[in-house]
Amino acid sequence: MGTVKYSLPRETNETPSQMYFVLNHSYETMVGANFNPLLLIGIVYAITFSIICAYLWAVGRFSARIRYLLLIITIILGFAIFSPMIPHQFQTIIERLADGERIGTILFSGIIGLGILTLLAALFGRHFCGYLCPIGAVQEAAHTIPTKKILMQQKGILSTIRALFLVAMIGGAFLFGIELLDYFGFSDFFKLTLSTGTLVFIVILLIAIIIYRPFCRIICPVGAIFQVGALPAIYKIRRTDACIECGKCERICPTNEAKAEDSKAECYLCRRCINVCPKAGALVYGRKKV
Repeated sequence: MGTVKYSLPRETNETPSQMYFVLNHSYETMVGANFNPLLLIGIVYAITFSIICAYLWAVGRFSARIRYLLLIITIILGFAIFSPMIPHQFQTIIERLADGERIGTILFSGIIGLGILTLLAALFGRHFCGYLCPIGAVQEAAHTIPTKKILMQQKGILSTIRALFLVAMIGGAFLFGIELLDYFGFSDFFKLTLSTGTLVFIVILLIAIIIYRPFCRIICPVGAIFQVGALPAIYKIRRTDACIECGKCERICPTNEAKAEDSKAECYLCRRCINVCPKAGALVYGRKKV
């Protein structure tokens, strides 16, 4: 019978502080430096409730009460764990790629999350943008303040500006090392940090009281991606034969997506069209009838 040889651990001259540095560096390389694992909770929340809400919409169980509850929960998560902040994570990914750094495991999960949410938008519409993104949720809440509203329904112009901002954000990161989204202050706002950026975002919220979701519709780079993703959406709000062509939904829609021929790619599922519709069953969320 052969003998089994055991080898003792090799002695090292590294001090505890050096060993900590090596281990800490390995951890940061794997998950990304200064990255909070709690952000994963937000990603899971966004994906899970996008699916749940799509189901509730499809079976006619999604109500205004559920929507308001989700908006409140989403805003709380934004302040508590700064998640699901997909626009911020998207910028961080671009920043790391531009700097030639490794993305890290947790940021990579952000890429997976963005991909899944884009796929869900292509299947069920933009539930994430509607009530699961903290940035959009606080603007939606601001817009509920009763006052005279200004409808900006030039969706083609606004979408073009947003697409150009997406290109500028990527170009700015790779060419000049500039993080354009930081100038809009939502990061400092949700982290309760008093700064110029926070004041900028407060101004955006004040504008959102009278103009529907200015950040989402003009600036958000992820909104540009989700708009393209939602173009072929299988499930969306559709007119039925019960429609009497009164035009009330078209006049109240803040994004000009209520016409029968509209793609609904900029529909945030806010329910304003359904709430104002005088004919029961004229507007339904579902698949196109063959």
